[in-house]
Parts: sequence; C-alpha cells; structure tokens
Amino acid sequence: MMSIPGLNLTAAPPETLNLPQAIVTRTKVLAANTEYRFEVAFSRTLAIKLLFGTGTAEFFGTELAPNSTYTFQGTKGAIYTWEGCTLEITGEAQSEYTGEETQMMSYANAHLALEELREKSLHSRDHGPRVLIVGPENVGKTSLAKILTSYAVKSGRQPMVVNLDPRQGMLSAPGSLSAAAFSSILDIEDGWGSSPISGPSPVPVKMPLVYHYGLGNPEEGKLFRPLVTRMALAVTSRLEGDTESRQAGFIIDSPGAISQGKGGVYENIEHIISEFSVNILFVIGSERLYSDLTRIYSNSNYNADEPVAVVRLDKSGGCVDRDETYMKQFRQAQIRSYFFGHKGDNALGPNSQMADFDDLSIFRVIDGSNGHADFRPGDDDDVYGYGTTIYERVTPSSMIQNSLLAITTASANDKHETIRDSSVRGYIYVADVDDVKKKVRLLSPQPGHTPPNAMILGSFPEDVPGLVG
Repeated sequence: MMSIPGLNLTAAPPETLNLPQAIVTRTKVLAANTEYRFEVAFSRTLAIKLLFGTGTAEFFGTELAPNSTYTFQGTKGAIYTWEGCTLEITGEAQSEYTGEETQMMSYANAHLALEELREKSLHSRDHGPRVLIVGPENVGKTSLAKILTSYAVKSGRQPMVVNLDPRQGMLSAPGSLSAAAFSSILDIEDGWGSSPISGPSPVPVKMPLVYHYGLGNPEEGKLFRPLVTRMALAVTSRLEGDTESRQAGFIIDSPGAISQGKGGVYENIEHIISEFSVNILFVIGSERLYSDLTRIYSNSNYNADEPVAVVRLDKSGGCVDRDETYMKQFRQAQIRSYFFGHKGDNALGPNSQMADFDDLSIFRVIDGSNGHADFRPGDDDDVYGYGTTIYERVTPSSMIQNSLLAITTASANDKHETIRDSSVRGYIYVADVDDVKKKVRLLSPQPGHTPPNAMILGSFPEDVPGLVG
C-alpha cells in the first residue's frame, strides 16, 4: 500500500489483485514471421523474457532486450519475431497462441513507403508524410500507430503522434485529445510512455499537448471538430518551428466511431483531413470505408493542392474485441497509473489538498442534447451547433465525488471558447466532498495549492470509486 501524505489514505488496488495466482514458467519457440498472441487479465501478471542468443522479437514495433523481463497486466498484445526466437513465459494468460498469419510485412512496407516520403522532404525541405489511420473499433488502429511510430524512431526520425480518440488516453487521462513528438523508443510495458503532468518519473518523459474533450464519443457532442481545429493549429505550428519533426511528419490515431459514416458521408474524417492537410490515409478493417473514401478522395473528385493517397491495410489476425467491461477496467487502470504510477521503482506519491467550494471553478461539458445551445447569427461557433454556450457552471457537491477534473490554462472568467481551446495542465481527482463544511478533498500528482484556473468536468471518463481508500 502507498500512503498519501496528509490524507491518511492509501492507494486502493482493484479487489481482484488479491486473487491467488498460479506461477507457471514455460518456454515458447517461435518460428520466423510468427507472433505470440496473449490476453492477460487485470487480476493477473504475465512475465515474458526473450532468451539471449535465440533471435529477436518486438512488441508493437519496439524490440525486446534479451534476458530482460517484461510484465503485463490487463493487456491484449502480440510479440512478433522476424527471424524466430525463444520466449520464457511466467504466469497465467487468459488466452495465448501462436499466430502464423500476420500483417507485419504490410505494416513494414507501409513504414518503408513513409520513409521514402521523408527522404524526399529532407531534400525538398517540405513537410513529411501526414498520416491519418481510420477504421472501425477493434481493428488495430492504435497498434498500427505504435508500430509506425516505433519504426520511425528506430530510423532516426522524430514523428509527431496525435491521438484524437478520447477513449484511448495517450500520455494523458482518458477523455482527452493529445499530441507529442517522439524521439525515443516506446515503452513495452507502459505503451506510449509517461508525461510530466503525472508527476516525477524515473524514465524519460514525453511533453504532450493535451486538450480535454470530456465525452466518450466524437459523434455525441459538438466539441470534437473545434478541438480538432485547435489541435491542428498547434501541431502545424510546432512543425514549422521543428525541422526534424516536420520532415518526419505526423501520425494521427482516430476513434472508430467516426468511421461509421452517415449515408456515405464522413464529416469528422473529412474535417480531420482538411484541418491537418492529411496526404496519407490508412484504412484498416473495412472494405466499405475504403471504397467510400477512395471515391471521395480520388484525383478526379477531390479539389486540393495535394492529393490524398488512400491505402487499404488488412486487420491483424491478433485483433480481438474489447468489450465495455474491459475498456472500463482499462480506463480505471490508466487513471490509477496517472496518480500512483506503477509498483516498484516506478511508483508515484500523489499529494492531497483541501479546498473550499469557492476555490473551485468547475465547468461541466454540455453534451448538445439538453437544449443549452445558444445560436447567434454571425458567431463562428454556430457551425458547430453551440454558439457561445459550451459549458455550464457547477457548484461542488457530492455528485462530483470520485470524478476527474481537467485543470486548463484558462481563467475562470474567460469565454467558453477560450476555456474549450485551452490546453490542460493536469488532472485532479475528487476524493471526498463535505456538503456541510463545503470542503473538497482532492488528489493531485503535484504538490501545492489548488490553482484557480477553469476546470472541466465531463461525462467521460466515468467516475472511479475506490481510487483511494
């Protein structure tokens, strides 16, 4: 247990962590061009070691160091080998098998094609490839983004990665959109790695730009496109001042919901392509989506300075459906690691803070379905259906207990558009609310007083009861 200074609370691990676990060690020999696919529950730990001298292996593009033990919890993953290898595996997996049909060759070819574009940009001093990955849920979009990022870094590049899927936190809490430049390899156990907004870290951190969306589905509200526009402005501005990242280009991971379309119209995909000036569109796992987007962006129909290349990639055989129960556990694990880090040397010590109700300026996201939209002629935000009313002010109460608040860089007195377009400084957790004394106990990854900035409360991610106990 980890104590929290001043709060007399301890980090409450998931109850399932107390279940007994059978310790089983075995070796698995992988032939060339195969992968070990596994699923491990949040209540279990699976340890994997690449035995020295038996070959090489990689986890979503990041090479495993020989004789180093990697541990996984609540993970659905695959370890691929180009030349064959032997793994030592300890622990119990929910499911495990060797996959002989993989898409790694086509993914590697996609990387090589992007490298050719990067080489051309190096000589022409133009922008590198601007990639958008689209497809339905559970087809491997994020896995492909990690593979392409890892391969680019190993090639000496420094690509920008943009996460526009609020259900997948990248270097931030779920419910956010984020972007970061990657110059070091991805962490095998921690995925994208760690960021300084979650406190001190023993490993190199990334510096993400984070905007809080606060809803789980880009189709359910009217905030998504304005934030995409804001993110695009920030990313393209960063690329103009960073030669290495400009030549490496960027890779955008998108939510599956925007690939459903409405009558062959994909407004959010088209908006992302337009705002980011995307020129490479990877479509995974949907022939219909590929056909529709090819029709939209064919050279004869699409009027733009630069054509959009639509490339179809097949879904990996290792992709599995992640039901809502798993995704909820995944989000809760992300939030726990945001505040507490990981056990052992990577553990973090969050701080507790007491705040008066009047100290907090909380704004709740209006989801667009409750009639609060304010339409004003001539207001640019009318195209998004909001006008100037984007949030509603919230008085602290027990209703916000166990919720996550995004601390923005905006002032509480700023316009709603300013609050919406402001980046996130970090997150705090509402541990307890005393309605009588009008006091709130907050958990923060950083010490100090509660900032007076505008804080955003969304309906997503859902409350996390029992984060501290």
